[in-house]
Amino acid sequence: MEKVIQTLRSVDIEKRIPVLKMEIDYELLTLHDALQAKDHEQIHRSKKKLERLRNEYLRLKK
Repeated sequence: MEKVIQTLRSVDIEKRIPVLKMEIDYELLTLHDALQAKDHEQIHRSKKKLERLRNEYLRLKK
């Protein structure tokens, strides 16, 4: 049963990583736009979200 659970988690991780990369790319684009517009609120939100996404990515890659 433990092997089945590990296999399911592995499949979920394999599906999540590409989505996570797309989310990071999108948020980087959002941050770039905010920097161009000097929108300090959006810059702060994007940095926070990127930090959260980065941490999740690192956790999944282990």
